[in-house]
Amino acid sequence: QVQLVESGGGLVPAGGSLRLSCAVSGRTSSTYAMGWFRQAPGKERDFVAAISGNPGIKYYAESVKGRFTISRRNAENTVSMQMNSLKPEDTAVYYCAAYRPQSSLPTIRIQDFDSWGQGTQVTVSS
Repeated sequence: QVQLVESGGGLVPAGGSLRLSCAVSGRTSSTYAMGWFRQAPGKERDFVAAISGNPGIKYYAESVKGRFTISRRNAENTVSMQMNSLKPEDTAVYYCAAYRPQSSLPTIRIQDFDSWGQGTQVTVSS
């Protein structure tokens, strides 16, 4: 059974940075695709970023390209996301998710991910 535990959320001013981490157990994160989603109050859960299994091809939502960077540390079995130049509209609960057991991501939809973390709150003040 895959377990995902996020950390690193918090309150930052606009323009600031945060780094989210996701500790993965029950699956080798380097082998399988992983992703980050976010959900703002009253809105649907949206895709933010994803990384395939090796060689680690990265995918981003247009709204975060150039500001967010997804990465993994194979030795620690963690997936992280560096978030820079944060905006108030980035405020949301951020979720780490594990793709169904395969390395590539032929599609990126919520239903393609079969395990989810509990979420971590990111609040960006204006």
